[in-house]
Parts: sequence; structure tokens; C-alpha cells
Amino acid sequence: MNALSATPKLSRLFRLQWEPTQNNYVLLYPEGMVKLNQSAAEILKRCDGARDIPRIVDDLEQTFATTGLSGQVNDFLQSAHQRGWLV
Repeated sequence: MNALSATPKLSRLFRLQWEPTQNNYVLLYPEGMVKLNQSAAEILKRCDGARDIPRIVDDLEQTFATTGLSGQVNDFLQSAHQRGWLV
């Protein structure tokens, strides 16, 4: 498996969208759907292929007025990459 890009983006096999019936963000793919928690959705919304990982972390920390998210965001990004969600 390739390493996670410095500017991660969703794999073209997945689509992130708000699902009103789930009252949640979901990740859709041809065989199904993954219901995301708020943290996962907020991180994936920023994985647009333009922002690098430090910028994603900075944006999350500014949005939620907190610090120290780098480790958790990096862990999630690696997990999402291993699941094939991110390239």
C-alpha cells in the first residue's frame, strides 16, 4: 500500500455527504455506507487534496478553539488511509 499523501483526499471510490435520515455525515461507497462520528467527519471534510496535514490540524484547532489535536488527527488519517478511504 502506498503511503498517505501529504495532502490527503478521499479515494474516488468514496463520497462524503450529510445524510438527513441518519442525522449524520456518512461515507458512501459502492457496496455500502459508513456512518461517521463528528470528529471523523470534520477531519474528512478537510481532506480535499489541497490542504496538507498541518493545515488540516490548524484548521480544526481554530474551528474548535483547542490545541494538541495533531496526534489524534494523524492517527485517524492513518487509519482512514489503511481502510482505503484516503489517498
